[in-house]
Amino acid sequence: MSSSTAPQLSPQQALTLKRNRSSGILSIGIGLLLASYLVSSYGWRQAALFLVGLAAGVILYHAAFGFTAAWREVVATGRGAGLRAQMMMLAVTVLIFVPLIAQGDAFGTSLRGSVAPLNFAVICGAFMFGVGMQLGGGCASGTLFTAGGGNVRMLVTLAAFIAGSVIGTWQWSSWQGVPGVPAFSLLENYGAVAAIVISLILFALVWSATVYYERRCHGTITSDRETARPYSWFRGPWPYIAGAMALAAVNVSTLLLAGRPWGVTSAFALWGAKITAFIGIDVTNWSYWQRAGAANSLDQPVLSDITSVMNIGIMLGALLAASLAQQFAPSMKLPMRSLLASVIGGLLLGYGARIAFGCNIGAYFGGIGSTSMHGWLWFASAFLGSSLGTKLRPAFGLK
Repeated sequence: MSSSTAPQLSPQQALTLKRNRSSGILSIGIGLLLASYLVSSYGWRQAALFLVGLAAGVILYHAAFGFTAAWREVVATGRGAGLRAQMMMLAVTVLIFVPLIAQGDAFGTSLRGSVAPLNFAVICGAFMFGVGMQLGGGCASGTLFTAGGGNVRMLVTLAAFIAGSVIGTWQWSSWQGVPGVPAFSLLENYGAVAAIVISLILFALVWSATVYYERRCHGTITSDRETARPYSWFRGPWPYIAGAMALAAVNVSTLLLAGRPWGVTSAFALWGAKITAFIGIDVTNWSYWQRAGAANSLDQPVLSDITSVMNIGIMLGALLAASLAQQFAPSMKLPMRSLLASVIGGLLLGYGARIAFGCNIGAYFGGIGSTSMHGWLWFASAFLGSSLGTKLRPAFGLK
């Protein structure tokens, strides 16, 4: 007769299991309470947007779909699978966004795209953002999901991101009236069919460029990320294409629920403004907060703000995903050079996003998805900044 015994966990393994169970229970508990409060105080739509944000956090964490790493791979290794996945994500988004925005409303909600001018502020702000995302270790969505997943360094980046947003709103008026041209939307100027066709051609050109460059560097191309462990839906990493399609669904859901595409960084400006006002600095006379609708947000609770609610959801979703994957393991060991990179990167991220009409989500994902040409200008400028940031990483002890 034979008997089997369950393997004994080491003290470290037992501690990891306990920590992840606790963080998982905490994220679920907070999520349920917050969703209930949002339904009772602000209605089902605000609660639904919170849940969309929570789903985005899970998706971003498990898919490891960082815009930052994908762009860095192109520069550092010549591999373009991540950037090609982004083109697929954008293509699907355009195919759904354009008919919806052209229609103007859905289920009683007015719909609009993210359209902004093409000017020097977009070029400078996006370039700063590109440098910042490589030094800080993440983009707007990346900072949220890695911080929520327990990365202490990214909490520093997030704090600096908020501070940079405050500085950007303070100096916002200085960037108005810079050289540029008015907003230009393919949908508004050429119609829905032409807007889709032109967008798909542009995506194909970027796709082809990455294929050509990767083959030139390596002789072959990879269809997905190289990973040491098999794909897992509950532990990650997901294939790039799965993350791309899931994030397209997040953006479409946001458009239908909020009436406009997904955004992230306007909430950082709001959080920073409330903190600044709390310590006695009056921000209401700043031009940024005197715009239509902006001043009202300063007087309202944070949970009434759609972007804030979704951002909180992203962090809770990432915490839940990290806990389920047994990977929630925060560490306070932060090398000084890495810490300095987080501060500099965060400040550049916050400032750049404010003057460039958004970040990788609002300007790049939402802008290009809305067929606004400022999204393409943002992409080109931010990619150049990201290339410089990649070259600067070793100076801060970053891989």
